[in-house]
Amino acid sequence: MRTSAHFFESSTIMSQIGKIACHKDGSFEGTLHRVFEGKTREAVWKMLVEPAGIAQWLAPGTIDAKKGGRANISFEDSGIKIDSEVVEYEANQKLAYSWSSGTEPIRLLQWALSDDASGTALTLTVGTPAGEDAAKACAGFEAHLEMLAAALEGIPVKFPFNLYKDARAAYSEQIAACKA
Repeated sequence: MRTSAHFFESSTIMSQIGKIACHKDGSFEGTLHRVFEGKTREAVWKMLVEPAGIAQWLAPGTIDAKKGGRANISFEDSGIKIDSEVVEYEANQKLAYSWSSGTEPIRLLQWALSDDASGTALTLTVGTPAGEDAAKACAGFEAHLEMLAAALEGIPVKFPFNLYKDARAAYSEQIAACKA
């Protein structure tokens, strides 16, 4: 059985770091990928949309299973609350909602699942408005994707701050390069 020690090995994770695109309007779009070996789309999907699943790797929350529904996620430690509209919903395939609340800028998250020879591939697109820290946003989701991988294995883990710091540095380098 795998333990939490098998997760968050920096060299493995850092080789999976996504890519950030810089747009002319100053906004950014990060594209992150993971393959969950031996996991079905249905199993991964449940972790993305069902309250019991979401709470294991992201934060307590609910996502209405329909386009036009609500995405409500509450990060109790930081006080951040997400309350936005589900703008795309195709069961076991696609989910999109903004990582914001109320009148805050739209920070679109797009989750896409597909079959992979070894399991299920997940592509997460993280939109960040101009003037916000895209490296911080993408690094946070890198950490949460590793927590998702652990949750899919039934292993509870805490937020991996060292991974987050390493990923944030790597994303900061990408942003500096695309601004140069």
